[in-house]
Amino acid sequence: MLLYLIAIAFLCFISGDSIPVVRATFLGFPTDKVAHFIMFLPFPILAFLSTDWKISKVWKNALLIFCILVVGCGIASLTEYIQSFTPTRTADVKDLYADMISLGLSSIFVFFVTLFKKK
Repeated sequence: MLLYLIAIAFLCFISGDSIPVVRATFLGFPTDKVAHFIMFLPFPILAFLSTDWKISKVWKNALLIFCILVVGCGIASLTEYIQSFTPTRTADVKDLYADMISLGLSSIFVFFVTLFKKK
């Protein structure tokens, strides 16, 4: 999990000149937003697996996953906020939306996996 967070920080704060030039869109979506989506997709999965809690109640699992979602959204918001102060990067609310959509979908996936794992 720590290595993942370091990779996120590196990718969010790397100089814009260091990023290779790629196509403007991927499957009709801006490539930058797709990158943000992919970047935050593993967060809820890795965070849930790193807790190693043995929770038997469904609502407690849901609460844990919700807390992980909130922390992930906080990290995504913080990275965008910090980018607004860097000379080579800019903050973009649409990047934050892509991050949060990714975190939400991944959290739903984790919830259903834990739910069906119980059964």
